Amino acid sequence: MSEPFETLKLEVADYVATVTLDRPPVNAMNRAMREEIVRVFDELHDRDDVRAVVLTGAGKAFCAGADLKERPNIAGNPGAYPRHNRLTRAVFDSVMECGKPVIAAVNGLAIGAGCVLALSADIILVAEEAYLSMTEVDVGLAGGVKHVRRHFSESDARLMIYTARRMSGPELLRMNAASICLPRDALLAEARRIGAEIAAKVPLAVQAAKRSFQITEYMPLHEGYRYEQSQTVALASTEDTQEAWRAFAEKRKPVFKGR
Repeated sequence: MSEPFETLKLEVADYVATVTLDRPPVNAMNRAMREEIVRVFDELHDRDDVRAVVLTGAGKAFCAGADLKERPNIAGNPGAYPRHNRLTRAVFDSVMECGKPVIAAVNGLAIGAGCVLALSADIILVAEEAYLSMTEVDVGLAGGVKHVRRHFSESDARLMIYTARRMSGPELLRMNAASICLPRDALLAEARRIGAEIAAKVPLAVQAAKRSFQITEYMPLHEGYRYEQSQTVALASTEDTQEAWRAFAEKRKPVFKGR
């Protein structure tokens, strides 16, 4: 059993895990939260009772970004920034590399590192009241360009980074940076519904699909599709794929064992 979390809440039901950032008042990211995000997503990666993950925030904020009171002091403290940056990268990597699809339910403000955390998810849902913002230029910092670029057009990415504007839920939907925009009180239920829909599919196939998204992102088409075909070949002989085929032929609900 996992040790208790100080800055997060974790719930698991019907193969869907819900990770809630819970550090009042605005879920700002300190070292403890960074370490716990890495720990929880590493654990969920390996848990057989989890097939999809919902990531959201407590209260009216998703994540206000880095807690600036904990910025590394580089004066007389060599190595402070490399250590800080390594852990920060690990936070986003743990979400992107988690073997289970991650659905971000962005319930409120998501600023800086909080914005990048949301953009690290596989599927992004936003509340109408929510917004994403990269405020680095306001505080003399830089970062997040590559993550923003994955989800926004070149013009919108630059608009966001250069101006530090707040991109609202409806704007994010218009920009194709989010899949769904809903009132805040309907957001979590919809994210969990999508999680349940994913959880009903062949688990190994879903995990293979996520690996394909990760590995082929920067591959040329030919090499990327060859990799995907190798995944299909590997899946064909698994018990769960055989069960899916039998269940389809017999017109019944499949029972998957994760192997």
